[in-house]
Amino acid sequence: MKRRLSEQHEFEIMKLVLDKFLWLGFGVMAFGLFQVFNAGLQEGMVWIVSGAILLLVFTWMIVKEYEVIR
Repeated sequence: MKRRLSEQHEFEIMKLVLDKFLWLGFGVMAFGLFQVFNAGLQEGMVWIVSGAILLLVFTWMIVKEYEVIR
């Protein structure tokens, strides 16, 4: 038997998942900043841009899924 969540609980869970994705994207971008200082600007910028793209894709996926469930 499955339980139904209220809209408030569903929104709280979505915020928790989105928070984890934001930390992951921020970590990739922070690693890119570290690479800028150690390996060079070009390699670091690749990591920073990759982190930004990762953030955008994950945010788009979460928002799309939340809209479908609603």
